[in-house]
Order: sequence, then structure tokens, then C-alpha cells
Amino acid sequence: MELITVLELVGTQYKLIVTIIALLSFPLLLKLTKKLLEKAIRGKIDLHRKYRAELLLKIILAFVMLCLVLVFWGIELRGLLVLGSSLFAMLGVALFAAWSLLSNLTAFLLMFIQNDCRVGYWVRIVDGANAIEGRIIEMGLMNVLLEHVDGHRVIYPNNLFVTRPVLVLNTEPKPTKAPKIKRIIGPKPRN
Repeated sequence: MELITVLELVGTQYKLIVTIIALLSFPLLLKLTKKLLEKAIRGKIDLHRKYRAELLLKIILAFVMLCLVLVFWGIELRGLLVLGSSLFAMLGVALFAAWSLLSNLTAFLLMFIQNDCRVGYWVRIVDGANAIEGRIIEMGLMNVLLEHVDGHRVIYPNNLFVTRPVLVLNTEPKPTKAPKIKRIIGPKPRN
């Protein structure tokens, strides 16, 4: 008799039970994906990128779990598909926009995936006839912060960092020397 009442309870409250199971399995799935990430990136990326990747994994996993629970509850996700396609279109525009905020964010994602430049590396960014040298201090959402040998800091936009040639230097460049200007006021001395 008790088995029948338990089955009736499960039959009427199955959506709630599945939701509880999904909520309880979320930390386990998060731990599993974190271990897989650790295995995949061991020694390949620096610490701040690892934390960002873990945060991105948490957000993606939470979003997928939320979508699965919503679908299980019978909520249609047509609006979510429209939102997703709109975001995809905005990212497409951002890839071709030269100075927009979206292009800097998209460039950040590209730099995040690409692992050639890290914090602490000395780089030279070639921009036509000009070049900027410095050590990468921070790689943020909108820009890369470089510290020049002389101590000056350069804030360089992510979209330009991705589209310009970047040389990764093996050694620290030498400080630039200011030219000495000798200026004599008055008539030239006679010899």
C-alpha cells in the first residue's frame, strides 16, 4: 500500500523531483567539468585565465541546466531562441565593426581562446611605421595594459591588439635614451 502512494506522489510531483535532482547534480557536474578543464589546460595558461575559464564554465553549465529544467516544465523556449539568434547577429556585427564596444569584447574572447600572449610577456605591437613595446600587465575585457620599459603604461584596445601584428619578445627591450640636445644661446664661440 505504501509503495502505491509513493508511486502516486512521484507521478504527480515528478517535475518537482526532476528539478531537485537537477539542482543537486549541478555541483557534481560543475566539479566534473572543472576537473576536465584542469586536465585540458594543465600548465598551458596562466592563473587569471584559468579563473575566467572556470567562471565561463559555471555560467554555461548553469544556463544549460536552466534551459533543460525549463523545457522539462513545458515552457517554450522560442523567445530564448530569438534572443540567442539576436546575440549571434550582434557578435557577427562586432567582428566587422572597427571601434565598437562589441568588437573589443569579441577580441577579448578571441584572446582568451588564443594562448600566444600572456600576462608578463614582453611584446612589440607593430602599427604601420610605429611600434609599441611593453610588458603585458593585464588583459581586460576592453583593453590590454602594457608597461613600457621606461615605466610608462599604455592602454591598447583589444580589437587593435588582435588585428595588428604582435611580436612576442624573448628578452626585455632596452630603455630608450632621450636625445641630448645642446643648444647654445648667443653667438657661436670663435676658435
